[in-house]
This record gives sequence, C-alpha cells and structure tokens, in this order.
Amino acid sequence: IISEVQARTSAELDVAGVVAQLLARTDADQKIAPLKDLQGMIWEDGYREGELRTEVYEDAARWFRWWHAAGIRLYVYSSGSVRAQRSIFAHTEAGDLGALFSDYFDTRVGHKREPASYRRIAEAVDLPPREVLFLSDVREELDAARGAGMQTRWLVRDVMPSGPAAAHRQVRSFDGVRL
Repeated sequence: IISEVQARTSAELDVAGVVAQLLARTDADQKIAPLKDLQGMIWEDGYREGELRTEVYEDAARWFRWWHAAGIRLYVYSSGSVRAQRSIFAHTEAGDLGALFSDYFDTRVGHKREPASYRRIAEAVDLPPREVLFLSDVREELDAARGAGMQTRWLVRDVMPSGPAAAHRQVRSFDGVRL
C-alpha cells in the first residue's frame, strides 16, 4: 500500500506522508485502490474477529442462492477492494454468500462510471456485454454499463425515480428481477 501511494505522487513520501495522502483521499471521497486495499485489510480483521457482520436484504440472499443453484454465474463489481468484498459476502447475517460468486471486480478494472470498465468485465467473464445483466442502485453506474452494451436493472427500494433517470428498468427488490 505504501509503495502504491508513493507511486501515485511525484514526491518522496515517508510513512507519515503516505498516511496524510490516504487521509486526504478519504476526505475527498476518492476511491483509489491503495485506500480500498487498506480498508479491506481492516474489514477482514474485523470480520475474522467476529466484530463485523454484513447486513443483507433477505430477497438478495435468497435470489443469489437460487441463481447460483440454477447455474447462473454471479459477479460483484464494487468500489471496495476485492479483499473487502470477499470478507463482506463471507460474513453476512444470512450466512456465507461468498462462494456463490464466480469472481469479484474492483476499481482496478476502471471507474464505475466509465463504460470501458464494464467492457473489461464482460471480457474477463468471457461474455458479450449484451448477455450481462448489471444491477445497481446508482444511475451513473447503470448508464456506464448500458453504454458498454449491458442490460441493466435499477434497484430502488424506496422512491421510484422519474424523468431521464427512469430510463433504466426499475425494480423494488431482487424479487422483481427476471432473467
């Protein structure tokens, strides 16, 4: 992590300088890989020690299990590191869901609001983008996935958006997703 942060700056940084850089990136809500890796390490320790447990919607856990049992490959793309994602899904209140996912992707494939990132994921999972269904609760991510040629569903549990944002098919829960 220290080496990655040092490589991202033009100045020689000691450990205190690296920490200052990470804190500044946190304050700016920048989702850079070294910061997410550090977060993943911290979370992994918390999950391993039993101090953390992930809340998951019942319908999500149920459908993840059903889709996996039906042979549908599931993937996660998150701004959190792959390490963090593995910990999150392995330690849910609904049990270990981690094994249900074929792979995990983080911002190392690119920013979540850029179509190129979704094209890279489709290539990595060896599927044409049109055969991939991307689910999210963030419109800009859905726009990018559709820009890459993927199908999209907007998970909206509360207020259904209207206007241009409503261009994506919306569902209130995983129960509304049809493959």
